Amino acid sequence: MAIENIFDTHAHYDDVRFNEDRDELIRSLPSKGVSGIINIGCTLPRSQKSVDLANKYEFVYAAVGIHPSDVEDLPADYADKLKLMAQNEKVIAIGEIGLDYYYDGYDKDLQIKIFKEQLELAKELELPVVIHSREATQDMMEILKKYQPKGVMHCYSGSAETAKEILALGMYLSFTGVITFNNARRAVEACKVIPMDMLLLETDAPYMAPTPYRGQRCDSSMITEMAKKVGEIKGIPAQEVANKCADNARILFGID
Repeated sequence: MAIENIFDTHAHYDDVRFNEDRDELIRSLPSKGVSGIINIGCTLPRSQKSVDLANKYEFVYAAVGIHPSDVEDLPADYADKLKLMAQNEKVIAIGEIGLDYYYDGYDKDLQIKIFKEQLELAKELELPVVIHSREATQDMMEILKKYQPKGVMHCYSGSAETAKEILALGMYLSFTGVITFNNARRAVEACKVIPMDMLLLETDAPYMAPTPYRGQRCDSSMITEMAKKVGEIKGIPAQEVANKCADNARILFGID
C-alpha cells in the first residue's frame, strides 16, 4: 500500500544532479504521497536557490545557512545576507549549519566561529536550526548545551547515548536512508530510544538513497522505505510513522 503524508525535512533539489528534470520531478512528488519538503541551503548562492524553489512550489519550504564545509572565503556580511533571505515567509529554519571534521584540512576554529554566529542569528530571528555534525560530537555537544537552540540534528548516525543527550536539550533527531542499510546498527539502536514525537524523516536528496535504491539518485518519495524501517523498529505501521513525523515537522518548523 502506498504511503501518504510524506514530509521530507532535508533535501537539496538545487543540486546539479537535478538540473535535467528538477521541475518535472518536484511537480510529480505530491502524486507519490509527498506533502512537504524543506530545501536546505549550504552556501549563500544555494540558500537563495532554496528560497527560489520554495517560492515556486506551495509544498516546498526553505532553510538558509552556511554548511561547515563551506565556511572558507565568506563575505564579512554573510549573516546580513542570510538575515535578508530569512525575511521571506517560506524560510522556516537556519541550516544546514554545524561542524564537520571528517576531511583533512578543515579549519576547526573558523567552523566553530561561523556555527556560533549562525546559532545567534537563529535565536535573533526565532527560527529553528538544522544541524550537521560529523566526527565532531564533543565540540558539538558543548556548543549545543551552551546555546540550547530549537531544532533538529540532521542525518543522525551517532550512538543511543548521544541521542539521549540531544533529546535532553529538547532537540529532534532525523534519519536518512542510512537507517535501512544492513550495517546501520547504531542508527537502529538510536532510533529505539527516540520517542516518536521527537523523530523526523529526511532524504538528504540526492544523496543517501535507502535500500533497495542504494546508488541511485534519491528523491523525497523514497522516504516510504525509511517509514517502513522505523515502523519495523517501533512496532507500528509505516503510515503511522509518516503521519507522526509529518506532524513533528510542522510543529518544529511552525508550518500550518
